[in-house]
Amino acid sequence: MQQAALPPNLLQQLPVIVKAYQLPDPKKATVQILNSFLPFLGIWIAMYFLKEVSIGLTLLLAVVNAFFLVRIFIIQHDCGHQSFTANRKANDTIGLICSLVSFMPYRYWAKSHNFHHGHNGILWEHRDIGDINLLTVNEFKQLGFWRRLHYMLFRSAPVLFVLGPVWYILVHSRIPTIRMKGWEHARKALLRHNLLLLGIYAALALWLGYEALLLVHLPILVMFGIIAVWFFYVQHQHETTYKAWKDKWEYIRAAIQGSTYYKLPRLFHWLTGNIGYHHIHHLNPLVPNYELARCHHENPVFEQIANKITFWQSLKCIFNKLWDEEQQRMISFREYFRRYRSVN
Repeated sequence: MQQAALPPNLLQQLPVIVKAYQLPDPKKATVQILNSFLPFLGIWIAMYFLKEVSIGLTLLLAVVNAFFLVRIFIIQHDCGHQSFTANRKANDTIGLICSLVSFMPYRYWAKSHNFHHGHNGILWEHRDIGDINLLTVNEFKQLGFWRRLHYMLFRSAPVLFVLGPVWYILVHSRIPTIRMKGWEHARKALLRHNLLLLGIYAALALWLGYEALLLVHLPILVMFGIIAVWFFYVQHQHETTYKAWKDKWEYIRAAIQGSTYYKLPRLFHWLTGNIGYHHIHHLNPLVPNYELARCHHENPVFEQIANKITFWQSLKCIFNKLWDEEQQRMISFREYFRRYRSVN
């Protein structure tokens, strides 16, 4: 993986470069809505009829349709940043419609995600809001046996990338767990969203049968969750990421060094709403997803300084478990026990 070199004078120039791309484009937004929702609905209907013929082919189509749900969710994500269109009411309406398909509560998730943008990489007590919880080496050392075991299980691949996404979408995202001041409206919006989901999908089950939910929409949601969590993990928990305590934290450095440029084949960038250009997104979340790639490729500086990572390189991120402040990089549990065993 390419490690970013970030001289201070260059850091200050980056927001100005990116700002030129933050203007929403109604035509591009409309096209993205059509080429995301129409294929999703078409494949969903095909799965509904195919489930009587072949469960295997139905589940295979679920994997394909999960990527279109990722595109739909990226539209919702941009609406939460008020970047998808120039109109707030349109953003909120589109975002709410997307959330009824993705199961991700529009306002509550958007608030937690915007919190993540404002605090990405800060080592403090609220680092798990909108992010995957991470401990430093010193914090892990201070844990007792059972809490260490809990953290190690949480950071294991089966929990983090299979069970975790299912839990996050179906259970965690239904509960207003954040009790910080200023979240009252978001919590109420989450409860309203839960009731709306319950009503819509209960009606759908009565109309099409419960198999439509269990064999069609549920597999899509599961695969969508796995893909989404994987992308989010790779984009922030790569080996040379950025972590700092609040008094030393820098926003621009966190955006560039703390995010990756997930270099994938063009088709997968399209299927995932260009979220692989995460360094651009964190520099300025007002840049719509349909402008991220253009911003990166029209400005060679990003090719030079971004934490570029390919799919095969990203598989190594599975072993990143702890932030080592001494080495300023992520390390595995194996390296931790080999390196720090003598002081435990």
